[in-house]
Amino acid sequence: MKILLSTVALVFVLLPSFTVAKYRFADFRAKPPTHIKEAALLAPRGLSPGQIKAAYHLPATGGSGTIAIIGAYDNATIENDLSVFSAQYKLPACTSANGCFEKHKVGTVGKHDSGWSLETAMDIEWAHAIAPTAKLLLVEAQTPAGKYLLDAIDYARARPEVVAVSMSWGGPEYPEAESMESHFVNKGKSGPAFFASSGDNGTGVSWPAVSAHVVAVGGTTLTLDDKGTVTKETAWSGSGGGVSQYIVAPAAQKDYAIARASGMRALPDVAYDADPASGVAVYSESGPQKVTKKNGKGGWYTLGGTSAGAPQWAGIYALDHSATLDALYGDKAKGTDYFRDITSGSNGDCGYECKAHKHYDFVTGLGSPLTAKF
Repeated sequence: MKILLSTVALVFVLLPSFTVAKYRFADFRAKPPTHIKEAALLAPRGLSPGQIKAAYHLPATGGSGTIAIIGAYDNATIENDLSVFSAQYKLPACTSANGCFEKHKVGTVGKHDSGWSLETAMDIEWAHAIAPTAKLLLVEAQTPAGKYLLDAIDYARARPEVVAVSMSWGGPEYPEAESMESHFVNKGKSGPAFFASSGDNGTGVSWPAVSAHVVAVGGTTLTLDDKGTVTKETAWSGSGGGVSQYIVAPAAQKDYAIARASGMRALPDVAYDADPASGVAVYSESGPQKVTKKNGKGGWYTLGGTSAGAPQWAGIYALDHSATLDALYGDKAKGTDYFRDITSGSNGDCGYECKAHKHYDFVTGLGSPLTAKF
């Protein structure tokens, strides 16, 4: 299937104009790694929740607690977008009226951005698809600047009902990254698990996925037959990954003994379908392209990118509350019942570090899920 990337597609980019010496947190401005394959259709063509759940052995329903989605700018149509998506796939209604959905703006959030709105629609809809009985909290940052995104993360982290935080965006890591780790450390004895997309520009390290307290989600190409059975899953060429220059490996990775990481944080940790060719269906009335229908403007998109995996892994966590870094890298991670080990494909031309192979690799991590219980 030919991949058609729209000229308005949002591409996760590493900013070449910044050098290690000059690039600082003050320069950080996140990009959501979303790729449009097909846009503004009257009916969905991308993979459905049922197809994704069958591919990854996930239950038809379930989920508890609240999943927080961190985005930027305001999406004024998000609740209606979610309602259309839920009705299409016969998911439980999730609205502000029934207490399932909440949108919170951190600071003055007034600007509309069609790319971020499309990202938000995918994150909210697919977190709901994976964990239909969990609640959803959309936290909108004032802009994609690092400071404002951290403010949004802090707000979500402080909410006691939040069990998972999804961050489908990123940018190059920076020298002060170590000093930002406290934003992903739970206060007290409990708190949310954090999930972030590893990037869509191939080999390379991105923040916040590189945090030692965040589950970094890489990307795969998922191939299904006519019956919806997985025939193969390979590393997606856009999947971000590598070894941090600044963050020391978390204990779980040290115990796992990742080759060639030299004691530093390696990413991604896990993987999920990300190739636009095997993209998921998303409904958005605020996306960059629209069609006109009798009941107004809107449209179905087929989207890919590692940003599709972060909210779905957050949903997986809401199903069983077990997909932590410690659990993922524990003894269970070495078995065959927990991950589909991705052993082919690459994300660059750097040799071993850019190739998928048995067990952990810097393209797909431990692999894609075969369960919600870790």
